[in-house]
Amino acid sequence: MTARLHIVRHGNTFDKGDVVTRVGGRTDLPLSTSGKTQAEALAKHFSGTAFVTARSGPLKRTRETARAILAAQPNAPELITDLFLREIDYGPDENRPEDVVIARVGRQALEAWERDSIPPPGWRVDPAAIIGNWQEVFSDLVEEEGDHLIVTSNGIARFALAAANAHRPDAKLPTGGYGVIELSPDPVVLHWSLRPPVAP
Repeated sequence: MTARLHIVRHGNTFDKGDVVTRVGGRTDLPLSTSGKTQAEALAKHFSGTAFVTARSGPLKRTRETARAILAAQPNAPELITDLFLREIDYGPDENRPEDVVIARVGRQALEAWERDSIPPPGWRVDPAAIIGNWQEVFSDLVEEEGDHLIVTSNGIARFALAAANAHRPDAKLPTGGYGVIELSPDPVVLHWSLRPPVAP
């Protein structure tokens, strides 16, 4: 048996009709109504997976998603908060609507972020440090056979791919989505950008 790491992005923080903003590490929003529904879908999806360890970032949206998943586990591990999983800081674009962000940095800069995880000017993010943190997590968990849970945000989750020496055009996890990385003997991305169906 090998170690498998399930990396989950938190559920929605906005609902239909809300003004959607670019929410980063300085904006601590809880899950919205649809986000709670997504968390419930994740809990149902992972109800048959016995997690050995569980970590999340410190923000409300990640902790709420993680707790929903663990609530469906008969013998859930303790949820550990890991500060590196918080979320990146969008600098001057923090908590601003997307049209305002595009007007400041340009569409090409956002496309480079989505495609290649290159941060636009002004964003406070150190890709090398985040990749190093992921590699440290991989190293910590590789000897612990079984399934491990991490709940974080998109800005952090995407760098797990680089830590696993994988480049994918779908680096962005959808809200309420997840990926799976096998950690032994070397990190291998088994799945990415999956999302369980939400009950109508």
